[in-house]
Amino acid sequence: MLATESPEPAGAQAPSAPPQVAAGGKLTLDMLLASLLVIAVAYLLGSIPVGYVLVRLFRHEDIRAVGSGNIGATNVLRSGGKGLGAATFLGDVLKGASAVYIGGVIGVLLAPDAQLRNMQALAALCAVLGHVFPVWLRFKGGKGVATGFGVFLVAAPTSALCAIGVFALVLLLTRYVSLASILGAASFPFFAWMLVTGGRPPFFIAVQFAVSLLIIAKHHQNIRRLLAGTESRFGASSSHDKGIA
Repeated sequence: MLATESPEPAGAQAPSAPPQVAAGGKLTLDMLLASLLVIAVAYLLGSIPVGYVLVRLFRHEDIRAVGSGNIGATNVLRSGGKGLGAATFLGDVLKGASAVYIGGVIGVLLAPDAQLRNMQALAALCAVLGHVFPVWLRFKGGKGVATGFGVFLVAAPTSALCAIGVFALVLLLTRYVSLASILGAASFPFFAWMLVTGGRPPFFIAVQFAVSLLIIAKHHQNIRRLLAGTESRFGASSSHDKGIA
């Protein structure tokens, strides 16, 4: 039921409007500072080269000089480290999830009027960019699949689980890690469109497509090999295959 306004007494002056310019300026500054902090924190978390660090610590090797040269879980696994491969995948997922969770907290604390999902989306994008272009490895990182799964596991958990289900199904049927990664990434925005409830600001939706397209674009060499019929299947030894990164 809509509330009705009480009539103003005759001759009464309407109360002056609040200083929108000043308030708006302060809000914009809060949001700007919060956004910059989210960008920095999420990027630095995403840029932690988990696979590189683990292989260095436990095998005293540079994973970039082994197999495909990729820092992701698949190359770590193929290099002979099953446990390290699983740990790399888990670490990449956790750093993505942590970045989005912390980004949301920063947004709520520093800019309460900012939309939570926008802050989470900003953190998601920067975390994946950090993984793909890590400052610690001269901006040559992985492909963002595990980290992408991690960021959306917080921002849109049901959709992320559906997308990883597509990944698992395609991998089971074809044993192509790259194809499973591409189709899993491509399916996520559509699952999010159907399953995410509540407010869905345009930036939140745009980031879903941007991250998915980035992951697919990072698989351009795999796409060429898939089309040429030269891509290796999971479990086969190949110096060319590059999977989850």
